[in-house]
Formats: sequence, C-alpha cells, structure tokens
Amino acid sequence: MTRIFDILFSFLGLVLLSPILIVLIIIGYFDTGSPIFRQERVGKGKQPFKLIKFRTMHPNTKSVATHLASQSSITKFGSFLRKSKLDELPQLINVLTGDMSLVGPRPNLYNQQELIEERDKRQVYAVLPGITGLSQINEIDMSTPKELAISDQKMIETYSLKTYFYYLFATIGGKGSGDRIQQ
Repeated sequence: MTRIFDILFSFLGLVLLSPILIVLIIIGYFDTGSPIFRQERVGKGKQPFKLIKFRTMHPNTKSVATHLASQSSITKFGSFLRKSKLDELPQLINVLTGDMSLVGPRPNLYNQQELIEERDKRQVYAVLPGITGLSQINEIDMSTPKELAISDQKMIETYSLKTYFYYLFATIGGKGSGDRIQQ
C-alpha cells in the first residue's frame, strides 16, 4: 500500500515543486557548475543504485559518508540546501523509479563496512531505503553505525501505514537535522 503513496506523492512533489527545482538547479549551476549529484548507494537486497541529490559540496570532494566530510567542503549554497533539506528533493526521482521509498532506512555507501555489517545482522537491507524514517527524525545518523542499525530495525519491525505518515509529517514539520559534518 505504501508503494502507491510513494508513487503518488513523489510524482505530485516533482510536478508541484518543479519551479523550485528549476531555480535550485540554476543557482546550483552557478555555485558548483554541476548542480546534480549522483552517487552509488546500497539499496534493497544490497543492490546498487544511483542516489540523486542536489550537490552541496565542491565537485572534487572525496566520496565519503557525510559525517567524514569536512565543513570546508560544503559550499555556502550547499549549506543552505542541507539546512533546509532541499538537497533531498531530487530523491523523489529515486522514489518514483522504485529505487527508494519516501520512508525507510537512509541508503549508505558501499565503503561504510561497519554499518553494512550492523545492518546485515538486522536484515535492514530487506526493505527499500528511504528519504526519511525513525533514525532521521531522532537525529541518529551514520556516524553511529550500531545505533543507526538498531533504530532502522525498530522502524522496520513497527512499520505500518500510520508510522509511514508519522515519519513523513515529522520530517516535513522540521524534525531531525540531517547528518553531522566534521568541523
């Protein structure tokens, strides 16, 4: 049932927010010369997919988990995108194509070995990754792999249509702050 809502909400989001998306792409082009960022992530069944986001870091930044990146690698416009969570909007395309859900565990990189091991123990890869979920609204990020995997497992075990909408509305309402950045 949530897949139907994923398709409906991601399609409507892309259509209704297209003027904002276009403006952000134009500003991003002037900011970095490459406003869209694609990165291989671990999906359902540990299958790879390309996550789509607005670029918030300089194009030559090493591909590492956000909590391992330095503050100096984030552009001024990128900082705004992260604080407002607008950098996540292009992931609606990932949701529409079925690589992600609106709600699910955040997809990690393949080089995050400790997190992969913790998530494997808890069958987190049995579900689609998502844009938001229990960990995100509780500000648990990838800098604490075991805590994140435990929270992801709890979300999966208690998942329902009610929690799906709760996580969406909590995120839209501003709960959670995204991944930490090294100072």
